[in-house]
Amino acid sequence: METQDSLQLFWIIGGIVVFLIFLWGIRIVRPTHRGLVERLGKYKKFAQPGFHWLIPMIDRMVKINITETMVGAEPQEIITNDNLNATVDAQIYYKIKEDEESVKKSQYSVKSIEYQIVNLTRTTLRNILGTLTLKSANSERGRINKELIDILIRETGSWGIDIARAELKEIDPPKDVQETMNKIVKAENEKIAAVDFATAAETTADGEKRAAIKRAEGIKQSQILQAEGEAEAIRLVNEAADKYFVGNAQLLKRLETVQASLQQNTKIVVPANQELVNVIGDMAGILPVKNSKGGGSVQ
Repeated sequence: METQDSLQLFWIIGGIVVFLIFLWGIRIVRPTHRGLVERLGKYKKFAQPGFHWLIPMIDRMVKINITETMVGAEPQEIITNDNLNATVDAQIYYKIKEDEESVKKSQYSVKSIEYQIVNLTRTTLRNILGTLTLKSANSERGRINKELIDILIRETGSWGIDIARAELKEIDPPKDVQETMNKIVKAENEKIAAVDFATAAETTADGEKRAAIKRAEGIKQSQILQAEGEAEAIRLVNEAADKYFVGNAQLLKRLETVQASLQQNTKIVVPANQELVNVIGDMAGILPVKNSKGGGSVQ
């Protein structure tokens, strides 16, 4: 009886041990990871997302994150081509490729990917910015980012990773240099504003000048037309005088004098033997009267 009880206890303990060993060997790989299974220090197999069981103390799984990761290059001081110090910082975005060969390279071809990327980025930035002035470095960030990412892609080609993008986080000059640059920018902006104001004033003056010229031309044309009209009127008067009063200029003048006198009820004496008397009579409705001596007529 004791032997049977001992055997049952053995199987129970054995079952518990086997169950614990089974639990010990369970590995779950999430969709964001891939696994490398090693057996006794040698690569055994590639683990896709899901359930896996390893032999405890013999097999080992290394889980690798394949999602995009950001790593900061840490601020550093760089001397630019114009001998100015600048504090530079950058961010690198990368991810390990999800195929088996790339995952293996990320673990077996390079030690600590993030550490290597940080140091490579810092060295590359020193080389790039050392050939640029501080002003050009601030104005050509796009070109610097592109050159940086091209170098990183080339140098990390055997690491099984993709460099998604590289961005300069900051390029900060010393405080006194920054103040001087701000003053220069302010002066340039004020200069541009002054030039724009002068251009606008010149345009306004030019417009007023053209308007004045147009007004003067209009006045001139009006005067010319008025003078031409007066000249035409004088010409017509002369033609009429030549046609109807040829040789009677004195007669016309006398008529004008008589007309003015008659308007003021003035008595006048004219020679009776002149045709002018007949004309006046026709005009005024009067007849000449001869005096006793026949020397003239009185009205």
